[in-house]
Amino acid sequence: MRRLTVLLAAGMLVLSACGGDRSAEQTAEQTTGGGKRLSIATGNTTGVYYVLGGGLADQISKNIPGYQATAEATGASVENIQRVVKGDSDIAFTLADSAADAIAGKGAFTSPQPIRAIARLYDNSTQVVASAEANVKSIADLKGKRVSTGSPNSGTEVIALRLLKAAGLDPDKDVTRQSLGLPESVQGMKDGTVDALIWSGGLPTPGITDLFTSLKEKVALVPLDASLPTMQAEHGQVYAQGTIGKDVYATPADVPTIVVPNLLVVNEKTDPALAESLARLLFDRKAELEQVHPAAKSITRENAPMTDPVPLHDGAKKYYG
Repeated sequence: MRRLTVLLAAGMLVLSACGGDRSAEQTAEQTTGGGKRLSIATGNTTGVYYVLGGGLADQISKNIPGYQATAEATGASVENIQRVVKGDSDIAFTLADSAADAIAGKGAFTSPQPIRAIARLYDNSTQVVASAEANVKSIADLKGKRVSTGSPNSGTEVIALRLLKAAGLDPDKDVTRQSLGLPESVQGMKDGTVDALIWSGGLPTPGITDLFTSLKEKVALVPLDASLPTMQAEHGQVYAQGTIGKDVYATPADVPTIVVPNLLVVNEKTDPALAESLARLLFDRKAELEQVHPAAKSITRENAPMTDPVPLHDGAKKYYG
């Protein structure tokens, strides 16, 4: 009897290993802890996506009957969209510019992608941090420097490359480009192997807080106001003026930056009832999400449906009325 039990268990493991790519529907149908399992694609472990995604997973598991959710660390925006389309994830955080490319089938996407929005969330601030010794006062000053442009297939990478090109720099020739995630970028700054990093994230981003806490005046934020007009002319109004207040990272003064909205997206085939429940959860449990990360304070009922050019999912549309 024991031998039969072992053989059956081994057989189940073999079957589970042969699944390949899963559709969004198949992913949700797999059960864990008595509920349908949902995977949330987030971002680097020291970024806001990951922190807030963990909080969202917890609230889904507690408050949407029949579902259990888990937050997964990823390369962020572009990868997240790819995961939702393939069915490797059910829900994803993404920057609006990457999502707009996905809908249009341009940039990192060779054809229009079947994604739909649940809500517009908070704005990401573009954070360019440079070593004080590198004497970087603008993006153009990054010429000849060692620059981390973010994880491959991330929203940060999209913005980083656009920023460099807008300043007249060739990302592959004019800088020594390093495609690092945020934890590796921060460590590189500490070790002196990276002169500057480009990051798009909510405020404060834990990894950037760590960098300023550790190095203090040895690092500085680079102002981006001079880059905004070119970014808007080339890529549209998805980019807007923003400010990183001096209290965020204890900098000497406020620093002008470029902000981009974040969206929560799903596959267009997602169950409308689930999509409606996800939209409702963001506001029914907003206080709990704010305790996980203050970026959630910027999620508003007024702005949530403003996801153009990404269409709202029909379920979310029903919630917003």
